Amino acid sequence: MPDEAAARAEAEEASAFSHPAVPPDVTAAYGDHPDQVIDFYAPRNGATAAPLVVALHGGAWRAPYDREHLSPFADFLARRGFAVANVEYRRGSSLPHQGADGPVAGRWPETFDDVAAALDALPALVAERLPTADARRTVITGHSAGGHLALWAAARNVLPADSPWHTPAAPALRGVVALAPVADLALAQKLGVCGGASAQLLGGEGDLFEARRPYADPAELLPTGIATTLVQGRADTTVPFAVAESYADAAARAGEVVGVTFLEGVGHFPLIDPAADACAVVAEEIAQLAW
Repeated sequence: MPDEAAARAEAEEASAFSHPAVPPDVTAAYGDHPDQVIDFYAPRNGATAAPLVVALHGGAWRAPYDREHLSPFADFLARRGFAVANVEYRRGSSLPHQGADGPVAGRWPETFDDVAAALDALPALVAERLPTADARRTVITGHSAGGHLALWAAARNVLPADSPWHTPAAPALRGVVALAPVADLALAQKLGVCGGASAQLLGGEGDLFEARRPYADPAELLPTGIATTLVQGRADTTVPFAVAESYADAAARAGEVVGVTFLEGVGHFPLIDPAADACAVVAEEIAQLAW
C-alpha cells in the first residue's frame, strides 16, 4: 500500500509538471527586486469585467520553485473566464546554504514583505496593466506553501498591531480558496511537512519559531471575516489533510465557518493540474466566491 501511494503521488506530480509554461500577457513589477513581479493573464473569453484571481505558487517557499510551474493553472483559469495575477515573491535563503531536506525554505521577513507589497500594489497595477479585470471581485488562491500565503494575506487585519504587515481593515477580497495549504505551521512542523520547511520559513525552531508564529501562522490569525474555502486531497502525502482539518477546527473555535472540500483519492498536485478533474473543482470553488 505505501508503494502504491508513492507511485500515485509520483504520477500526479509528473502530470502536473508535464505542461509547458504559459507566458503571461504582461508582467509588472511591484518592487525593485527581480522576484517582485506579477504575471497577468487576461480572460480568454474576451470578458471586459472579469473576476480577478490572485494566485500564489507553492514549492515549500524554496527558491528553486517559482511562479512558472503555476502558469498552466493560471492559463486554465483564464480560459475559464477569469483574469489572473500570478505573483512571484522572494523564496529560499539569502545565504547559499542547504537545510536537511535541500534548499532552505523562505526568507524572514522578505517572503512576507513581498506578499504584502504585491497585494497592496495590485489595484493600481491591475488598473494599468489588466483593464479587463474587475478588482472589486478578487479571490486569492494559492497551492501548498502558496495556500499558506493566501490565508495569511487575507488575515493581515488580524495580525498583531506591531506587525509591519498589519492593516486596519480586512482586505477587499471576495474570498480565499486555499489548495492543500500549509495552514497550521505548528502542526505542519510537528508532522515534518516538506522537511521542516515551516520552521525554516520563520528562521528557526524553538523559541524563535514560537515568537514569530503569531505574525505568520494562519491558524493563529482568526477569525478573518473573509469567506474561506480549503480544497484538499484525502490522499495527499505532501501536506496531509490533518493540516487543513486543524485550520478549520481553529476557525470554528474562533467563531468562523471555513468550508473544506475534501477530494477522495486525490493527492497534492491534481489541484493545480489542468488535466485533472480536481482542477475543475478548484475553478468551481473560485467561481462560487467570485461571481
